[in-house]
Formats: sequence, C-alpha cells, structure tokens
Amino acid sequence: MLKNLLIVEDNPSMRRLIRSVCKDLAAEIHECADGTEALAAYEAYCPEWILMDVEMQEKDGFTATREIMKIHPEAKILILTKYETKRMREEARKAGACEYVLKENLLTIRELIH
Repeated sequence: MLKNLLIVEDNPSMRRLIRSVCKDLAAEIHECADGTEALAAYEAYCPEWILMDVEMQEKDGFTATREIMKIHPEAKILILTKYETKRMREEARKAGACEYVLKENLLTIRELIH
C-alpha cells in the first residue's frame, strides 16, 4: 500500500470517482482542484504518485507537471485525460509524466501504481 496519493482534478465528480477507484491503494489520498495548487500540495504531502488531469481552468496539467518535475525530478506523475492522441502522449512525456491513462480506463491506474 502507498503512503499517500495526490489527485489533481478540477471536476469534483471525477475526483470522487478517481478516489473511489484508488481508495484502497493509499493510506492517505489528498486532492486539489487545479494545477495552480499542485506544486504546493506535492510539497505539503510528498505523495508517491500524482494523478494529474490535463484540462483545468487556471493551470493545465502539463504546465503543473513541468513545474513539479523541475523542482522534484523524483516525482511520479500519471496523466489522466479523455484525449487519446499521439500529440497529447508526447506532451505528457516531455512534461515528465511517467504514465498516461484515459479517464474511460480508470481501473488501469490500479495496475500502474500498485
């Protein structure tokens, strides 16, 4: 079991769904609603994994991922998105994410971070 996990997702319903999929994978699950909060949340909780949405209002997930990776290259970030394109996958890789999961396949998260 992981010590803790961070969910960065602007949609409260999707955050609840992700939390329910991952509830038994980590002792603690923390959440924030935008990429602007992601770096501070990472530093506050030191999660073993970050589940990062791409489309968010203030700061998108790729920008937040780059910011976290610049300061914390050891961070493990899994991008969650509804888009399956080569360009998006490449953008995630360049930002520093180590995994990429479509929101329609949330159960894949369990396999990747367990």
